[in-house]
Amino acid sequence: MRMFKSIAVAAALSLVVGMLPAAAHAEKIIKLAHLNKNDPFDNGSAAMATVFKSLVEAGTNGSVKVQIFPDGQLGKDNEVIQQVKAGVVQSTIASVGGIASVYPMIGVLDVPFAYPNIAVTYDVFDGPFGKHLAADITAKTGLDVLGFGDSGGFFAFTNSKHPIKTPEDMKGLKIRTMGLDSHKAVVSSLGGQPVAINWAEVYTSLQTGVADGEMNPIPIIKFAKFDEVQKYLTLTNHLFTPYVWVINKQFYDGLSAQEKSVVNAAARSAIVACRGINRIIEASDRGLPALAQKMQIYSPTPAEIAKFRALAQPAVKAQIAKSYGKDGEAMLKEFEAAIDKASKN
Repeated sequence: MRMFKSIAVAAALSLVVGMLPAAAHAEKIIKLAHLNKNDPFDNGSAAMATVFKSLVEAGTNGSVKVQIFPDGQLGKDNEVIQQVKAGVVQSTIASVGGIASVYPMIGVLDVPFAYPNIAVTYDVFDGPFGKHLAADITAKTGLDVLGFGDSGGFFAFTNSKHPIKTPEDMKGLKIRTMGLDSHKAVVSSLGGQPVAINWAEVYTSLQTGVADGEMNPIPIIKFAKFDEVQKYLTLTNHLFTPYVWVINKQFYDGLSAQEKSVVNAAARSAIVACRGINRIIEASDRGLPALAQKMQIYSPTPAEIAKFRALAQPAVKAQIAKSYGKDGEAMLKEFEAAIDKASKN
């Protein structure tokens, strides 16, 4: 009799478990944060998040779900990175400023005038150097790296005073920076005066003259409406700052081999989408064509860029050696070798 009761209980439990959706006992959730509006046609990080969510959920048959938290909903960049380290949030698409709070040596990437064109950045961060950088970030922070995105392309200078065609034109200009030592070194080396201003205050500071100019990628200059308070735009293409996409290591290690494969492939595809949308924005009515309606745009000649480079690169390299020591110099050497190799492809 007891045997029959046991069989009946087991059957009932099996029935109940069978009636529960698979997600109730198998679903894994990736909370993914990024700083921008969650419109994949508006900015690169939203494109990354949207594509990633679609490919991961479809590729794992729903065993891994992605919840997107845009617009800095979960806090500032450095705060969210701490949440990812703690496992409260599983993943974030971080700026270099944010990742610098746990991995200061990311500043090695701020060597100015380093790339001949934007396509070279793809080869550098997708190739052996990118893999080594990711491994070093993991070793020093405990965060796994899914890849390096495009935060908007190359930086350009804007200002309200006069065209910038040579380093002499930078002299005395108060240029807003994010406060990173490497960015301040770029501006100072060219004769400008770096001014650290919070992002929320940049527009007003440019409008009131607290700062004469700033430096950012073209899509950011446009969506921030800096063309309303800046007259001159110079396409110096002097910096490229990638997104650093990190994920909690314990969570990632807990995925099955098949789930990891899907997540990795989805991240690579999402980064391609990020790059594509940024190039489209640059070329569209939300990029250079629109800025040209209000701003005077100048693209320096190779000879003029060489003058900028000759002043800025030694200053930033010296700052890298001072800040990061032999490890930083070794990473810098590998970085420059990767750029040189990619430039010849």
